[in-house]
Amino acid sequence: MLSMDFIKAHPDRVKQAIIDKGVTLDLDRFLALDEELRAAKTEVDALRAERNRISASFKDAAPEQKAELGKRAKEAGNRASALEKEMEGKRAEMAAMQLLIPNIPYEGAPVGPDESANVVIRTEGEVPEFDFEPLDHVALIEKNGWADLNRVTQVSGSRTYCLKGRLALLEQKLMTWALEEIMGNGFDPITVPAIAREEAFVRQGQFPGHREETYALEKDEMFLAGTAEVVLTGLHSGEILEAADLPILYAGYSPCFRREAGSAGRDVRGLLRVHQFVKVEQYVICEADDEVSEEWHARLLAAAETLLAKMEIPYQVIETSTGDMGLGKYRMNDIESWVPSLGKYRETHSCSTLHDWQARRANLRYRGEDGKVRHAHTLNNTALASPRILVPFLENHQTADGRVKLPPAIAELMGGDGYL
Repeated sequence: MLSMDFIKAHPDRVKQAIIDKGVTLDLDRFLALDEELRAAKTEVDALRAERNRISASFKDAAPEQKAELGKRAKEAGNRASALEKEMEGKRAEMAAMQLLIPNIPYEGAPVGPDESANVVIRTEGEVPEFDFEPLDHVALIEKNGWADLNRVTQVSGSRTYCLKGRLALLEQKLMTWALEEIMGNGFDPITVPAIAREEAFVRQGQFPGHREETYALEKDEMFLAGTAEVVLTGLHSGEILEAADLPILYAGYSPCFRREAGSAGRDVRGLLRVHQFVKVEQYVICEADDEVSEEWHARLLAAAETLLAKMEIPYQVIETSTGDMGLGKYRMNDIESWVPSLGKYRETHSCSTLHDWQARRANLRYRGEDGKVRHAHTLNNTALASPRILVPFLENHQTADGRVKLPPAIAELMGGDGYL
């Protein structure tokens, strides 16, 4: 979230961010609540001081004065109590509103309401031209016996998957490969649970806005996370790190769960949009310096692109619009991979800089070399997520006989004759 000092010093910038990110929020009401709370606190302090003065003078007062003094002290106390009750409600309203105040977006972000305003900034790789009628990933899977997509829905419902044989092995090897590749960039592999308390989702920024997308474990007062970022943000919450400890670089691996609420009728075939998946997520905690954040953003994006290049999947890099990037993002670049059966690029990766917006929610701080305690900057990036990445991988590397030829980097992982 944004600091109160920033909001009050730059109300016009915050109002513009609210408009650009499509948030329904009355900033004037928020600022008015702050003024009302300040005025009420001043009055409460004055009333308490008056009650204390009356109490101090009570023992020396004449008998005929004590009744009046007692009445005045009681009235001051009652008024203070009534004001404090009003303040509690206003504080709660203000706190709820502050969680919805968006970060100020990157000045280079396209302004628009949704993904339709996103801009392609770079395209990499050659889109394959087949001299045969290509199959989509579901047909390839069925032809090779690599999954049991129909039977599993009878057990687990729609948007679930069950990989078999070489494809199941490929998924596991790709995740390990991604972790090892990211380790080479200095990131520390870490496995995290998919289960977390509600406050972890608030700290990370998913709640309250995306609660409907999250599976709730009501009896346990827990939720299933859709990204390792939820737990990774909370790991150092409340701590004061030392400047020498930064940057903290995590390569988080976890199962992930998303309800996909509101996406009925979209991408229901095969592996594109499923409820459960696995992901390697890069997460950075660094000093509160815009240039340092910018450097890490570039490095995170490059890491994802390196993996895609080794997988020989054509892709494009997107500058995400203000209305598509979410509340907390300062800058967001999606990577969309080419899916031949759809004849278009589809999002497989996302790289985000949040500056100190997330760290303020999570109370994630560090002590700088000057001794001053500051909120850190955080960034995150999808290194690799499966099964979504399997869709462009299978379709781009298919052969006329319905097999899948592996690029050298992946063939080395799988062994055999170079085919899946």
